[in-house]
Amino acid sequence: MRIAVVGGGIGGLCLAHGLRKAGVDVAVYERELSRTDRQQGYRVHINPHGAAALRECLPAANWARFERSAGHGGNGFGFVTDQLKPLLVLDPETEQHYSASRITLRQVLLDGLDVQFGKRFERYEQNGDIKLCFEDGTTAECDVLVGADGIRSRVRKQYLPHAGTEDVGVTAIAGKLFLDENPWLPSELVVRANSVIPAGRAGMFLAAHDGLGVTDSEGLLFDNVRPYLMWAYAAADMEIHDGMDLQREVLHRISRWSPELQRVVSSSPVETVSEWRIRSAKQIERWQPTNVTLLGDAIHAMTPMMGIGANVALRDAQLLARCIVEGGDSIARYEAQMYDYGFAAVRASLKAARQFADGSPVARTIFKTVLRTASAVPALKRAMFAGQGD
Repeated sequence: MRIAVVGGGIGGLCLAHGLRKAGVDVAVYERELSRTDRQQGYRVHINPHGAAALRECLPAANWARFERSAGHGGNGFGFVTDQLKPLLVLDPETEQHYSASRITLRQVLLDGLDVQFGKRFERYEQNGDIKLCFEDGTTAECDVLVGADGIRSRVRKQYLPHAGTEDVGVTAIAGKLFLDENPWLPSELVVRANSVIPAGRAGMFLAAHDGLGVTDSEGLLFDNVRPYLMWAYAAADMEIHDGMDLQREVLHRISRWSPELQRVVSSSPVETVSEWRIRSAKQIERWQPTNVTLLGDAIHAMTPMMGIGANVALRDAQLLARCIVEGGDSIARYEAQMYDYGFAAVRASLKAARQFADGSPVARTIFKTVLRTASAVPALKRAMFAGQGD
């Protein structure tokens, strides 16, 4: 069986390793021109489920490189007011969590794979076998096509044209503050991730990422491994236009917040600040399985508010690799499970995004009361947040 994976992101590359490890003929086609083109992005949280998928699919050497290059998370999570008053602090996880540079993780995943770069997928034709057509005029054939080409998936657009994503009405502005240049940071912003719950219709998330990383002596190209604090401000009533000073916009909106949070934003290098309109996959009915399928953001793109998108894509890769290796109606078995957990994650992350950025003052007051109550009642806290971070 010949498997073609369109898209060389985290999920597609993990799948390719899992199939290659099992002796399955797999080819990966990536639109970027080289393995060093995608040199951007924040670090990504890899939870125990994502780590298990990587450990199962990757060769032992690649997994070891991942562990050496990733920081270790699981230091707990805090909910605070806009004056940095604690509402609730969740204890560190007992299971291993990782903080991985997206760039470094992609380099680890590329190592050992013969990815065909510069292949921008255009369409596929089906007449028994599947014929892939690329913009450069070349073609390829396969028995099974996997669209792992992200939120703007061209495979999905042709295969499930009624699917896709929609704007959820939330805009975010994010930036980085380098820790080695800012020793003044309050310890509570560095030792754990925090969600700021203000009175108004907005929210801010902050997470410090350590500077662990390996050198390029192993033949891998890594990004700058300086430790930094990532912050992201999100609101439902924020309109971004060309030429807008993003930092000034956030500073205006948090002018009554704690001086430390204002300093975090104002001290962040302007080149690290960016914005995006948050989108989420449309909920669609189940479809009839064929020899074309989808993975990760190509089918169940979700908001970033729960930090699980990459982990769900890795779960897809692990499950699809298992199903293909087992044979039989592999795509049907994969999609039956993926549809359930994938769109459940979409719904949960969408709900979290709207609560985070668009909750009413009354709802926020109630939420703060619930958090304070949970902080005072350990059994309630354990019940409310069982499996947080998954």
